[in-house]
Parts: sequence; C-alpha cells; structure tokens
Amino acid sequence: MKHLSHLSKDKKLKKLIDAQPAFVLEKTNKVYLRLCSSILSQQLSTKVAKILFRRFLELYNGKEPTLKQILNTPAETFRSIGFSNAKASYVHNVCSFFLENKITDAKLYKMSNEEVIELLTQIIGVGKWTVEMILMFTLGREDVFAMDDLGLKQSVIKLYNIKETDKKLLYQKIEKISVKWSPYRTYASRYLWNWKDGLPALQRSVPKNY
Repeated sequence: MKHLSHLSKDKKLKKLIDAQPAFVLEKTNKVYLRLCSSILSQQLSTKVAKILFRRFLELYNGKEPTLKQILNTPAETFRSIGFSNAKASYVHNVCSFFLENKITDAKLYKMSNEEVIELLTQIIGVGKWTVEMILMFTLGREDVFAMDDLGLKQSVIKLYNIKETDKKLLYQKIEKISVKWSPYRTYASRYLWNWKDGLPALQRSVPKNY
C-alpha cells in the first residue's frame, strides 16, 4: 500500500503503524444523514451518541429517513428523544440546505475537499471540523488533517514531545509535521486516534454512529 510506505518514512509514526493492523477508508452514501449523525455526536461520548442516533432512526421505524421525512418531523419530537434545541434546529438546517441547493452524494464526491468545506460550512450548526469528519469517514478522502481536533493535537504533541506553549507556534509545528504525511494525512490521523484511544485497529466512527 502506497500510504504505508510513505507514512513509514516518519520513524515515530511508523511505530504506531507497525502496532496496528492495516485498514481501508470507506465511502458511504446519504451524506446528509451522516452529517446529521455527526451533529448529534458533538460534545457527547460515543456511547451516548449511538443511543441518540438509534432513537432518531426509531422515529422512522429503524429505517434511514429521507430529507423530507426529517424536515417534516417537528423539533418537539426530536427534543422528546434527547435532542437539544440547537441540535434539533441544526438537523433541520442540514436537510433544508441539501434540498434547496439540490445537493446529492454524486455532486459531493466530485468536489474537492476545499469545495466541500466551503459549501457545507454555510449550514448553520456545521463547522469545519464536522465537515472534515465527513470528508474522512463518509467521502473516504485520503488527505485530511483536522487541525482543530483536540485528540489529534494531543497525540502529535505526545508523540513528537512538543514543548511549545505559544498557541500560534504550536499550531505551526503541528502543521509542519502533518504536511510531511500528505497526501495520506487521513491515514495518519486514524493511526494517531487509535494510538491515543488505545484501540488496536478498529475504524474510528465519528460521524457514523450505527
């Protein structure tokens, strides 16, 4: 695999790679639903997020709802299963935006990472980090590094023994390290997350909670 030989040039990262079985990036459909799931998982543990998303699907008899079905579900119904007021609103925002702009999975797959970020961050309640998770875990993009992800930053700081305390300089040092992993920064991120979380190799399902 090309990404393994490239990333293994980094001796510190190679130790993480050698300790974890290989994996492949997955691509999934219904991006709007993965985006809704990602919103629900924000500021929640993985366990709680999965429960919340399961309740969400149960509103539609366990099936994946369409954009219109979600839009036709009152915010009160979402709140009754544990959504916050904000998340109920954000989920509606996502579906409205997809319908109004006629966004399809095929359209998103044809766009560059930067174009996807620019498009989807127009949705109120959707930030850059959320879209980066979609790029990684739904669209299967190989070269994404979420600089604002706390877990990634902590992993890089620990692995490379970075002592910098100035936030701007710290950001620059982490970015400089991550650039060396391009065009396979998504794979590097996954190894770093798994290492931090003590996972042997299983995929980290941030936006896909079922």
